[in-house]
Amino acid sequence: MEDYALRAVERMSTRPTEPYDTMSVTPITPLLGAEVMGLDLSQELTPHQEKELKRAFHRHHVLVFRDQDITPEQHKQFARVFGELHPVALAPEGSDPYILDIRANKESRNVAGNGWHADGTADPEPSLGSMLYLTTMPEGGSGGDTLFANMHLAYELLSPAMRSFLDGLSALHDGALPWTAAGQTPPAEYDVPRTEHPVVVRHPETGDKLLFVNAPYTSHITQLSRAESDTLLGMLYAHVARTPLLHCRVRWQERTLVFWDNRSVQHHAIWDYFPHTREGRRVAIDGSALHA
Repeated sequence: MEDYALRAVERMSTRPTEPYDTMSVTPITPLLGAEVMGLDLSQELTPHQEKELKRAFHRHHVLVFRDQDITPEQHKQFARVFGELHPVALAPEGSDPYILDIRANKESRNVAGNGWHADGTADPEPSLGSMLYLTTMPEGGSGGDTLFANMHLAYELLSPAMRSFLDGLSALHDGALPWTAAGQTPPAEYDVPRTEHPVVVRHPETGDKLLFVNAPYTSHITQLSRAESDTLLGMLYAHVARTPLLHCRVRWQERTLVFWDNRSVQHHAIWDYFPHTREGRRVAIDGSALHA
């Protein structure tokens, strides 16, 4: 590993942190993810619990809560600790507009999230994060793990010359791309979002730089030719997917809730349980505009 990369890893993995009074926080890796114990998410949190939880979220980017018994309303109540709820695009008539049902079974021919991505980056204000709660695990109790990749570290592990080059670029994110990639046309009633974001943005709460491009939504880098853009984006996507140091792996259990920062990480939902059934529900939280 190059010296600049070693320094970045050491800096990010050894950042000092204050102890927690109201919960225990156990890192999944030194660089990404943590399991949080001592909180009952069916109950309203105290101001001190909220403050400590937000500190853990900004430190670890992915938080895992086990053995939680929460209703859909309690799920939404917990999400509101972090902001306003983000509505589900194209929510079925009569459904809760803020809850996305996640379901795969023997009838499925594809599953949501089966590839590295961040959610809804074509929106002018991409979501702050998502909370996924699993209610049904595949038969046998395993499978369907989710991988997460640290996009702050993804940026820091690039060479100084590449970081300097990327800092001046922007990319168009197109909400139609997942549809066209599947050979489909977006529904007529869908107001397709298209937004140009910097390739490298600063996290709205921490100010830390992070890489903000992903294969399902990023169309092209606007300052480059298509051939140059495709080559550069391909390199960045391979960097995210093939650098294990960036990753943590969450192994699901029933009644587990995982909360991830949609700016700081990409995720990949592994579909390794066909033809078995896996079910849950997801709530997303409004974010803000992103800036370099």
